[in-house]
Amino acid sequence: MHEASLAGGILQLVERTAERERFARVTHLRLEAGQLAGVESRALRFALEAIAPGTLLDGARIDIDEPPGEAWCMDCSVTVQIAQRGDACPHCGGYRLQPTGGTELKVIDMQVED
Repeated sequence: MHEASLAGGILQLVERTAERERFARVTHLRLEAGQLAGVESRALRFALEAIAPGTLLDGARIDIDEPPGEAWCMDCSVTVQIAQRGDACPHCGGYRLQPTGGTELKVIDMQVED
């Protein structure tokens, strides 16, 4: 489960930000895990909640947005939504798709307390 490793990286990012911005804890953490990012959102939430006790994330509300995957179809020259890598273009049925969105895992924002 690589989500545990991702959760550790997110916690490190939060800790470095807290050191730089001088806040005491996070009350709300909002993440974005695109459908093509290869991240299981429920597993990531579980991993974050498991490592949270005793950290800056202890008691924080965690929201994970899951934007759809998008790709550029090289055959029909349009941007299309896809649910997973390897899907066919819904317009032409071709498989020459270049992912253009929904591929990232990122921290969108944090609400914090001093």
